[in-house]
Amino acid sequence: MSAEKEDVIHHQQRMAHPSTGLSELAWMAAMATVVKVLLIPAYHSTDFEVHRHWLALTHSLPFNQWYLDESSPWTLDYPPLFACFEKLLSLFAVHVDPKIVDLINGLNYKAETVVVFQRVTVMLADLVLYFSLWRCCRKLSLEKQRLVYISIVWSPSLFIIDHIHFQYNGFLLGILLLSLSFLSEGQDFMGGLVFAVLLCFKHLFLVAAPVYFVYLLRHYCRGPYRIVKFFTLGISVLAVFLLAFGPFIYYGQMSQVVKRLFPFGRGLCHAYWAPNVWALYNTADKVISFSLRMLGFNIHTVTASLTGGLVGDSAPYAVLPQVGRSHLW
Repeated sequence: MSAEKEDVIHHQQRMAHPSTGLSELAWMAAMATVVKVLLIPAYHSTDFEVHRHWLALTHSLPFNQWYLDESSPWTLDYPPLFACFEKLLSLFAVHVDPKIVDLINGLNYKAETVVVFQRVTVMLADLVLYFSLWRCCRKLSLEKQRLVYISIVWSPSLFIIDHIHFQYNGFLLGILLLSLSFLSEGQDFMGGLVFAVLLCFKHLFLVAAPVYFVYLLRHYCRGPYRIVKFFTLGISVLAVFLLAFGPFIYYGQMSQVVKRLFPFGRGLCHAYWAPNVWALYNTADKVISFSLRMLGFNIHTVTASLTGGLVGDSAPYAVLPQVGRSHLW
């Protein structure tokens, strides 16, 4: 057999059949799920109670009260589609343990039923991640698929943040990967539409919006029908946002929704997750105030005042000038 034919055969062997890659992913996901089950009784942060309260809030109140409720310090600060996701989960939670969705008596509820239920919902939501991961990688060679699957399915960050600390980042990452999978296949319209849906689940993905805008403008909105494509995509994205936020516009609550989604009073680091100049600004204030106290100056500071995350205004800066809302818009 010639060397050229051997190379072709080896190449064909390296390229994975879609079903082969899927079986590899299914095996890894199953093993990861076993570890996640073992982590059910592990430590969890206050985010666990945050999401339990959101189950109760969306189950007990009409949607026009979701962003007004203050029965708990952990008010709803995610976009409407994530609130609807919590509402969907609450329909099952009430049958597992009615106290999970009790808005008043369920505060800080920590029974085994609520722990198991919420942990399992994160595992089930990870199915979106696995599907999107496979969709992104199904055309890669089996070796490359394995590398990607291992790096994400067995990501220590996702294990710690989602299955110990407690959040649904794997689910949201899955929606992002689904959008990217459409883009990689040349289905730019669907990729942009799915990304718009993602923004209505978690607004912190807005950091990627400029990249999407430039990519779609240059890659999708071109050719003889570029104007038609531009308006078609724009109207479709607008329709997604109207579907999510329209009811709150109707009830005149958009200012309240925006206030909840961007809770400036919780501090720059918590409200805006500022890995930028504001994070350095906060650090500088802490360092200067600490140094002045060491020199004998009476400087009043509050512990975790900039990152606490509770409802209400954060404590003022100890030394540096205050940062107003207008500085961020």
